[in-house]
Amino acid sequence: MKKTINWGIIGLGKIANKFATDLAKVPDAQLYAVASRERKKALDFAKKFDVQTAYGTYEQLMQDELVDVIYIATPHVFHHKLTLDCLKNGKAVLCEKPFAMNLEEAIQMVDLSREKHIFLMEALWTRFLPHFKFVRNKIQSGELGSVLSLNADFGFKAEFDRNKRLFNKSLGGGSLLDIGIYPVFLAYAILGKPEEISATAEFSETGVDSSCTMNFIYENGVIANLFSTLLEKTGTTAEIELEKGNIILNSRFHEPTSVTVVSNGKKETITFDVNSNGYNFETEHVNEMLKEGKAESDLWTLDNTLDVAELLDKIKREIGLEYRE
Repeated sequence: MKKTINWGIIGLGKIANKFATDLAKVPDAQLYAVASRERKKALDFAKKFDVQTAYGTYEQLMQDELVDVIYIATPHVFHHKLTLDCLKNGKAVLCEKPFAMNLEEAIQMVDLSREKHIFLMEALWTRFLPHFKFVRNKIQSGELGSVLSLNADFGFKAEFDRNKRLFNKSLGGGSLLDIGIYPVFLAYAILGKPEEISATAEFSETGVDSSCTMNFIYENGVIANLFSTLLEKTGTTAEIELEKGNIILNSRFHEPTSVTVVSNGKKETITFDVNSNGYNFETEHVNEMLKEGKAESDLWTLDNTLDVAELLDKIKREIGLEYRE
């Protein structure tokens, strides 16, 4: 593949702004085109980020021959169709989390990617952050022994508005899919798939979960206690207890942060030099995969994505959350 990779963005909200800001820090990447259903929004975004091309339809961007890869940053409910459409147009895709509304949709997306051998990855950016890589390596080294338990929470106070995405069921609202996916991801990435899941939830008047409490129980007796909420600000930290010490991912654990290691009566906090929002790390990885001609990531595989989609479906069933009317 050519030296500079041309990126396109579909969906130009808050996350897309952060992503575009960090994309500019990646030497072999260029934000070439953006698309919104509102032409003016696309033009304004293009002007802000000095983008060459702005489209008023998603289809135009998908059909642009100069676009190499498309970042999908729309609300969750549109990920499935847009990803399929991009793949059908021969475009590589980085799709925001959650990848799809359910496992069935996710399987269809993965199957088409593999059939066409076109790159596809879920944008679970935490997987590529320096502090998370440090934590994984620390645990895998075995120097602190085996994991005994894991606790992770993510909560913030959201103003209730039935028409906005967070509380709108038709847009895939609720704490689980929006922020609960991060504690779920962490437990899965550290411990794998659990033997058993129990979960309870509080619901808003719009029928989406405003809070979700989850327990992952593993065959070896390890328990991951996970929590997400739109009703209050929480510490948004994660603590992993091991046989010979503790590892704490400080607030907010899913984004660039520090890590504290407690062992042998000593406490050390490690900081990481990250001069960005953190989205550049996943972008650099996608560029690397594309240049190597790979159709999926070797760090966050499509099977990993399917596993998380399956876990989210199990939690939804456990709490009685159904998005299809």
